[in-house]
Parts: sequence; structure tokens; C-alpha cells
Amino acid sequence: MPKLSERTATFTDSVIRRMTRISLKYGAVNLSQGFPDFEPPREILDRLSEVTKEDFHQYSITWGAQNFREALAEKQSRLMGRNIDPNSEIVVTCGSTEAMMAAMMTAVNPGDKVIVFSPFYENYGADAILSGAEPIYVPLSPPEFKFNFDELEKAFMQHPKALILCNPSNPCGKVFNIDELKFIAQLAEKYDAFVITDEVYEHIIYEPNKHVYFSSLPNMYERTISCSSLSKTYSITGWRLGYIIAPPRVIDTARKIHDFLTVGAAAPLQEAAVVGLKFGDEYYKELQDKYTQKRDLFLKGLDALDIPHTTPEGAYYILLDISEFGYDSDLEFCEVLACDVGVGAVPGSSFFREPVNNLIRLHFAKKDETLNEALNRLADLRKKIIPKK
Repeated sequence: MPKLSERTATFTDSVIRRMTRISLKYGAVNLSQGFPDFEPPREILDRLSEVTKEDFHQYSITWGAQNFREALAEKQSRLMGRNIDPNSEIVVTCGSTEAMMAAMMTAVNPGDKVIVFSPFYENYGADAILSGAEPIYVPLSPPEFKFNFDELEKAFMQHPKALILCNPSNPCGKVFNIDELKFIAQLAEKYDAFVITDEVYEHIIYEPNKHVYFSSLPNMYERTISCSSLSKTYSITGWRLGYIIAPPRVIDTARKIHDFLTVGAAAPLQEAAVVGLKFGDEYYKELQDKYTQKRDLFLKGLDALDIPHTTPEGAYYILLDISEFGYDSDLEFCEVLACDVGVGAVPGSSFFREPVNNLIRLHFAKKDETLNEALNRLADLRKKIIPKK
């Protein structure tokens, strides 16, 4: 029999999705895969009910339904500080996962190098491999997850084609400040590179932190391929509605790649989501308030249990330090945690290029009662997991 593709030889299944399956197996509170257990906004659900009785069951325009792109352009123009053309600067994708893959294939040729901050969302490594690119990893140092400016410039001196910027960051919750963003912009211009942004948590920010769209920096719009989705903002992770915003010359290529990857995003879901894109600023303030309250509830609970953790500036993830338990494998610890304690988490090693095995990721995009149940179970953590010698 012929051999299979060698480009996938180093792939495993997604550790995040694996931990969801393990959580289900043991009846654990699933704080591993980052999706809410509360409903999306009622207005979106009501519109979806109407759409099922209307004529939106066939293909929409390949790069996104006209009214969806127009609503998205109006929303993001206001936030990004420039007039975005819905007809030449947007392509709607099947989630931000496809948006990132399409962006990589648009910008990168086989053999090119791409800078990735570590820790990173696990798909980025796979995106680089599937694009034939070589990743250059630059560490973000815990607990504040700052990067060394000299180290980043050394990475740029290898003449990468692009840098991937997840802001706010999954898994560490870092929000890149304006000085860091300006330095990245300076290097992108100096070394003639793209910046591919993943901004799916753009509306989940904790005061006093502020989200700055990288494309809004001086001279950066032409260099930026902005990727995002509706998943986290409207609590519809299963709808798989993402998008790329970029200059027309970039979008022209991204549309071709998107067309051959997936043809188009689901037409009825695009139609239903338009109502969400037209929400006023009060919706995003309420979203921020909701997640701030959930973060505070979860952090307070962890502090009461004396469990060391990071404090996210954005997104909805927390890294717990499990050093006291002496496990060489954080994956093994997470399996024991799900089985014996009843809480699902993701091993931090799946996010770090460096040999980090003492951190695990939990998320708090859950109902208060779900978070309280998880904290109740974690109260028995030290009783049920015996430290290894």
C-alpha cells in the first residue's frame, strides 16, 4: 500500500478536544475545551428560528453573504478605526480555525519561516506544518508572559514571512500592551513581514487592559491579516462563523483559498448572526462585565483553596501551577484530575514549545453554578491526588 502524507507524521489529535472526551468519560466538569454552557443572545436564537422557515438553505456567496459582510464591516470599521469595504476587504470563513489556515496559505510559501509566540494555541503549529512553513518560537515568560525585545528581533533577523499574534492570548490570557505592539510593528516594517492576528477574544478584556487592533497601528493595515470569529463574542462556538479582514490584494488570494477549502460558511447561520453584528456598544460592555464577574468568582474560589494560578488580562483561561504534585507528565495529571477529582483541564505542555509540565489550563466560560461545582470538586484536590515523590 502507498505511504500516507509525511507532513502529518508529527501530528497528534487535538489535546484540547481529547480532554473533552476524557471529561465526558468520567463525568467531569469540563473546563478544558473553551465553550460556554449558557445560551447565546436570545435575539440571535429567535432570528435562527425564523430563518429555518425562510429561503436560506442553499449556498450563499462563497466569500460571505452580502448582508453579513456589510454588518461585519460596519461593526469592525467602528472598532478598527477605518472604513472597511465589505466587498473587497472581507472573506467569511468556517470559523477562525479556517481563517487562520487560509491566512497562512495566503501569506506563506513552503520553506518560509513564521514567528510564533510560546505558549500558543495548538493549531498554529499545525497551520505552519500544513503550509510548509518553519516556525520560529519566541517565549512569553510566566507569570506576566512578557517577551524579550532583543530575542524577538533575533527571530525577525531570520527573515520570517509572518508573525502570528494571538491577542488576547490563548492560553495565558495576555493582552499585548501598546509598547509591545508598536515594537512588533516596527520589526514587521523593518524586516518586511506580515502579521497574522487571531483576535477571537477581542471583546473579552479585563480592566484596566485595552485591546488594540494591530491593523490600526500606523502603516500596519497593509501588513496585517486580521482573523477572528463570532464564536466567543456571541457564545456560538458550534456555528463556525469566522472571517478575515485585510487589504484587497490579500483578500483576493484568501478568497480563492477559502473557496477550495470549504466553499462557504453556513448560509442560514450567517443570516441569523447578522442581528448580533448589529448590537450596540452596550452588548459588548455587558459581555465584558459578565466575564469579569466570572473571572472574579473563579479566582476568588481558587485563592480560597490556596491553588496557585495566573490572572488573565483577557480571554477566559487560567493556568494552574501543579508543581506541588510532582508529576513528570501534565497529561497524566489531567487524566487523574478528570477521573479522581472530576474536573477537566488541558495540559499546559500542549501550548508550550519549551519543556513546561507544571501548568494546566482551565477556562471559566461557564454558568456560575458550573464554576461553583468545579470549585467544590477542586476542594478535594489534595485529598484525592497524592503527590509523587
